[in-house]
Amino acid sequence: MKKNKLYSLLALLMIASMILAACEGATDDASSGDDSGSSEEATEAEHDDGDDHSEEAAAFEGTSVAAASCDYGGKISSITAVDEFTVQFDLCKSDPAFLAKIAFTPFGIQPSEWIAETGGTGELLEKPIGTGPYMVAEWDRGNQVVFSRFDGYWGEAGAAETVTLRWLTEGAARLQELQAGTADFITNVAPDDYAVIEADPDLVLIPQDNPNILYLAMTNTFAPFDDVRVRQAVAMGIDRERIVENFYTTGSTVPSHFTPCSIPGGCEGEDWYAFDAEAARALLADAGFPDGFETAIYYRDVFRAYLPEPPLVAQELQAQLEANLGITAEIIPMESGEFIAASTDGQLDGFYLLGWGADYPHVTNFLDFHFGSGNPQFGETHPEIYEPLEVASTISDPAEAAALYEEANNAIRELVPMVPLANGGVAHAALASLDGAYYPPFGANEFYRMTPTNDDSDYVDMVYVQNAEPISLYCADETDGESLRPCQQVVETLLDYATDSGDTVPELATSCTGNDDSTVWVCELREGVTFHDGSSFDANDVVASWAAGIDASSPYHVGNTGGFDYFAYLWDGLINAE
Repeated sequence: MKKNKLYSLLALLMIASMILAACEGATDDASSGDDSGSSEEATEAEHDDGDDHSEEAAAFEGTSVAAASCDYGGKISSITAVDEFTVQFDLCKSDPAFLAKIAFTPFGIQPSEWIAETGGTGELLEKPIGTGPYMVAEWDRGNQVVFSRFDGYWGEAGAAETVTLRWLTEGAARLQELQAGTADFITNVAPDDYAVIEADPDLVLIPQDNPNILYLAMTNTFAPFDDVRVRQAVAMGIDRERIVENFYTTGSTVPSHFTPCSIPGGCEGEDWYAFDAEAARALLADAGFPDGFETAIYYRDVFRAYLPEPPLVAQELQAQLEANLGITAEIIPMESGEFIAASTDGQLDGFYLLGWGADYPHVTNFLDFHFGSGNPQFGETHPEIYEPLEVASTISDPAEAAALYEEANNAIRELVPMVPLANGGVAHAALASLDGAYYPPFGANEFYRMTPTNDDSDYVDMVYVQNAEPISLYCADETDGESLRPCQQVVETLLDYATDSGDTVPELATSCTGNDDSTVWVCELREGVTFHDGSSFDANDVVASWAAGIDASSPYHVGNTGGFDYFAYLWDGLINAE
């Protein structure tokens, strides 16, 4: 039996009694492992459980984390280690996107002992301990993160013994590294470099089919953005087609809605405003600004799929705002981590450029995260937007939910918390000698799936160059893609995404099965899995990892910023929050 677990058996019994009193949907059938006719199930791998998990299972003390009641408004009621290799999630309301969500990197599993030892901060931020094919050997701040192969990995071993992750903000600089052979893989090729790569037999261009959005945001707690007429004028006063034509590559589009239309339900409702500078100036004058006003445009100088040329796009917006609306905007670049923290917390008092790439293939990933009732990013939240979203997120039938998404999208158009600017086409690149080079539509590519060729046959390494340095490597409390990518190599989730689609496949769980209304999910865990520190993986590690993120009262709910944004937004709130 593992020591130093997050909660004692006594706490489990007390919490269980509260669950029975507060939530009426937890069924005996689900608790016993009988899904009572469930039709929703993750893809299963080979898994031989035996009659019981072993004699040790009889002595296993399962832990649990639970909300005091479902009155807090979120989706998580409780998470329970039923036995050594079974975890049960009880929800307060149905969530048809449950499987897609739990495969997402922030919900990765670390040893309960490591979480307790670090207190949810300190070493945990720079040295995650997971079950993945690679482990962090060194993070040289400002230069590189070095990963070493985990020879005790339960699955397919990585070919490279060492992987070095570096970062360069300029697309041209990343390409130079690839051309020189000092990098094996680079992210986000600049649009002007596509033809260069395609003409070079030593390189290969790797398109990625990832829905994304660049938007120009405004926070309504700062004047003059507290006036909806000002925000509407900005929505009409920007020539978005000009931006896409001048700064984006083939396959990029001008968005009609915040969510890309390839996501089911994303484009219900009216299309976005057409460009009309005259109408925009008139509306701005009605708001009391016939001569415009002074403000700022904030951005981080990090090349992303949705923003391939940050300074140039910022300059174009600056020019358009001046010419079309008389708005004078100072351009202010910010350091990546500082920008993410300030922008997502609603602290920037001007325009800011931010974007989003799909984490999982469901409209909730775009709308619920950005426009939920608990997100301070755009200032005061709007019930006209989040109330229909909360109902829609519990409906599994897209046709039934369509009217609610139409209502929410029309409210976004009317209230203009942001202006959707572009859906960016994206491609990455690799050496032609890198076998298995790929990029999936959701999540990051995994290092172990790619095989570099080195002159020294006794040692194989790989160099991967991304756009920016990670903010931290405790991804339960991160949202930035440059942080999530390295985390994904080290810390595994219950499910994973298929390499060619958004379908979920087994990872640390061999299966996750839901009941008829998707309010109870039982995950059977993979046996014989070892963490990088040598400890054994079991159900209590799942509970501890989730508790640190979802339970606001946990002593380990600390992290980097303490926001645990994905836990809060994707599950409609943190449990036990004051």
